[in-house]
Amino acid sequence: MSIEIIPFENQYVQNFYDLNIEWLETYFYVEDFDREVLSKPEAYIINKGGHIFFAKFNGMVIGTVALMPTHEALVFELTKMAISPRFRGQQTGQKLMQHCIDFAKQNNFRALMLYSNTKLKNAIYIYRKYGFVELPLEIDSPYKRSDIKMELKL
Repeated sequence: MSIEIIPFENQYVQNFYDLNIEWLETYFYVEDFDREVLSKPEAYIINKGGHIFFAKFNGMVIGTVALMPTHEALVFELTKMAISPRFRGQQTGQKLMQHCIDFAKQNNFRALMLYSNTKLKNAIYIYRKYGFVELPLEIDSPYKRSDIKMELKL
């Protein structure tokens, strides 16, 4: 399966929203903060120095991921990773993950961090496979559903 990873383009804003809403509704619930960020990715991610990537197969967007700057210099949050249900289990998430790691290294990021939930066993497995290690979760974590924080030092 030949998957192309492309950077953010405004024409894919609805794909970014739809892919993320689908997995949130399937596994958890959509928080107000999620809806706000997902509906305005340029304002909340791109214009703040972040990046969004899309996975395409045969011209169709099948996955997405974002890198958002944090309060720490050159540390980005890997967030909003979502894969179309039809394409889960086909390593699309791993291709997006590798792209983010390569991009982070090329841009001299110090680390990537993420928040997740241990209920998402496949995702946690992939994060560990790529070298992410668990960190203490803040009491005031930005996501109510997160019960794990992880980091990959670069």
